[in-house]
Amino acid sequence: MKKTDLTTFQIGCILGGGAIMLSLAMGMRQSFGLLQPHMIRDIGITAADFSLAIALQNIVWGATQPIVGIWADKYGTRPVALLGVLVYIIGLVFLRFADATWMVTVGIGFCVGIALSCTASNIAMNITARTVSATKRGAAMGAVSAAGSLGLTIASPMTQSLITNFNWQMAAVGFLGLACVMLPAAFWGSKADKIEIEAVVGQPQSASDAITEALGHKGYRVLAIAFFVCGLQLVFITTHLPAYLDICGMDPTVGSNTLALIGLFNVIGSYLFGWLGDRYSKRMLLGSIYILRSLALYLFFSYPPSPLSTLVFGAVLGTLWLGVVPLVSGLIIQLFGLRFMATLSGIAFMSHQVGSFLGAWGGGYIFNVFGNYNLAWQLAVAIGLAAGLFQMTMNTQPSERIRLQSA
Repeated sequence: MKKTDLTTFQIGCILGGGAIMLSLAMGMRQSFGLLQPHMIRDIGITAADFSLAIALQNIVWGATQPIVGIWADKYGTRPVALLGVLVYIIGLVFLRFADATWMVTVGIGFCVGIALSCTASNIAMNITARTVSATKRGAAMGAVSAAGSLGLTIASPMTQSLITNFNWQMAAVGFLGLACVMLPAAFWGSKADKIEIEAVVGQPQSASDAITEALGHKGYRVLAIAFFVCGLQLVFITTHLPAYLDICGMDPTVGSNTLALIGLFNVIGSYLFGWLGDRYSKRMLLGSIYILRSLALYLFFSYPPSPLSTLVFGAVLGTLWLGVVPLVSGLIIQLFGLRFMATLSGIAFMSHQVGSFLGAWGGGYIFNVFGNYNLAWQLAVAIGLAAGLFQMTMNTQPSERIRLQSA
């Protein structure tokens, strides 16, 4: 089946399925931080234990993403996505019955880390890129990423409401309900497997050839290294912001409302940067996101938080949240084409997840050592500014193979 054979309804079903799968996977993952203060009090784990579980989640996600990307490029997204949802459910079952650190680590660390490789942005962007034409690809990836962020606006208030009215275990049951909705969404979104990819001129590549070509491209290396800061900043915020606000004596609903606001404004930001990426320099837009995000972190943590400043911070961060996804995916397609997009995105994502590991675990470690988050946010700001400037130097010249195909 060719892209031109698809009806508007079929395109909508495929993109909608991918967006819902991404939305719920990320919405739950970004709401786990709301459980931290209650799990610390109820089952005796420490902030460092919880941070280590989230850090493990991110490093497992990053380490398995290239393998999952290769499988998706070889066998299709359907078996990958459906397996990922099932593993997600297993992880949430561990979370629901957790009464020790190891159960938390296995549940939201190991299992959810694997599940995110199969259900989150890399697979959703692969589905989207296969479904729409090249001229509309940036805007479409931005739209799916935007719709994907709505999961946080659902999961975060739901989680806080269940914790307030019942307990954190009931919030885990709520997560299980959302995970079950991901099954039909993954099935519909993965119908993109039936769509033919544009014919490749010249000798066909293998996955190892594509990886060698990418690692030899200076622009790809810059993209992957700069992507590190995205994971560090975002996971530091989602993991430690609720605990930071709790320390400052603020109402728990401020934290959950801020996370929901991040999800809401990410709808605007993701589509905006996807749309802009079709028209302007992707590398400059990407570097600008890293720099603006760092400035927002600096301004927020430099002063005592208030409910208003926290909500404004959430709105600003939300606008700059997942706008990186269509830009990074678009740059990889621009450099190397569509055939091994999932594989090459997965390898770049490893760098992102190393940053995520440090953002989650490092934030908790610094807090345990110094009794505050001051050094953690200062490092996040400094690294973000450096990465933004570095990203702007990226070489965006397509690989020699793509240039020859174009000629």
